[in-house]
Amino acid sequence: MPKKAEQPANFETSLQQLEQIVTRLESGNLPLEEALNEFERGVQLARTGQQTLQQAEQRVQILLSDDKNADLTPFTPENE
Repeated sequence: MPKKAEQPANFETSLQQLEQIVTRLESGNLPLEEALNEFERGVQLARTGQQTLQQAEQRVQILLSDDKNADLTPFTPENE
């Protein structure tokens, strides 16, 4: 089983790494095992990016809420 890779520093870095993985996979020049490892890493990056975007969307919805009387509470992501 491949080692778990470190999480990228931020969303932009994650996206850049994902784009590089896609380019390598699309080239068709990777051996099968390496392609599978790259694909697995790409799935991890995509899931992490999706969670980050969902959290950002939730924050924006909270900020744009029409309920002016709603209590302000700090946003804490579920996975922290």
